Amino acid sequence: MNPLSTLTRPQKAAAILVAMGKPSASRLLKFFKQDELKALIEGARLLRTIPQADLERIVAEFEAEFTEGAGLLDSADKMDTILNESLSPEEVNALMGKGKPAVEKDTTPPVWPQLEKLEPAQIGTFLANEHPQTSAMILSNLAPGYAASVVLTLEKPLRIEIIKRMMELAIVPEAATRLVENQIRSRVLTESAQKDTSAGQTRVASVLNELDKSQLEEVMSDLEEGGLSDLDAIRARLFSFDDIPLMTQKARVALFDGLSTELVTLALRGTPLQIAEAVLSSIGARSRRMIESELSQGSEGIQPATILQARKTIASTALRMANDGLLELPSALDAA
Repeated sequence: MNPLSTLTRPQKAAAILVAMGKPSASRLLKFFKQDELKALIEGARLLRTIPQADLERIVAEFEAEFTEGAGLLDSADKMDTILNESLSPEEVNALMGKGKPAVEKDTTPPVWPQLEKLEPAQIGTFLANEHPQTSAMILSNLAPGYAASVVLTLEKPLRIEIIKRMMELAIVPEAATRLVENQIRSRVLTESAQKDTSAGQTRVASVLNELDKSQLEEVMSDLEEGGLSDLDAIRARLFSFDDIPLMTQKARVALFDGLSTELVTLALRGTPLQIAEAVLSSIGARSRRMIESELSQGSEGIQPATILQARKTIASTALRMANDGLLELPSALDAA
């Protein structure tokens, strides 16, 4: 038995909940905080039989109304039953210290690989406005090679301070890491995505590259008059077969080194002497002689559309190689 004078308030509350029965107690349990529920469980564990008279005194203390009934037996077992029917197994285990509360799986893509796709100078600018300790934590989570590139963009005093903090950095609490990651997503990655218009510029350029020189100049003039922004960025992505003389000798050699003589011969049919010479001067002597021999026979029977397609193929190859960093191209309208 438990003398009434020795019962704690959690034990008395547990006794009342057990007396209420499962339906009423289950509804009330939803209003308790976790620490309060834990205290109730611990109190119930120490309860045994409570005489009816003592139960009535407990009820009076809490100023509640209970119907007359028998004394309470096996209070701990009944409290377990109420809890198990009112709460999930994870919640019960958490209250009893038998396990950790269920945590929703974080399906958000990792922030660090996304960050490493940006220019190091952009990250350096961001870190320059952050606390050195935060910057040290961010750099510590990046790939060493990329982090080194970012460090080189920082002013020397800040660079030294951040590196010192990286050396002294201990394990960062998960909550702090998550906070920093969320800030990076909202202040760096989201902003970069909003500002990145390169994909749209490339789409526009791919359409304009289908036009001939005169048509291209007309459309670009219209776009300029219409106040289109980023026109210079679009120009940098434009290139046609007629722009080959504007290329450096090194770039032309790289371009024609992998093209067949049949394709080059077809593209040069009917082309101005300046363009023909720019192409022929970029290939080997043997290939040049073969192409010149073919061109001397004229272009009779060859459809203009076939010649135009050959020129577009060469221009497309040049653009692809430029995107891959294999050669540099001039703006399509540099000579306009």
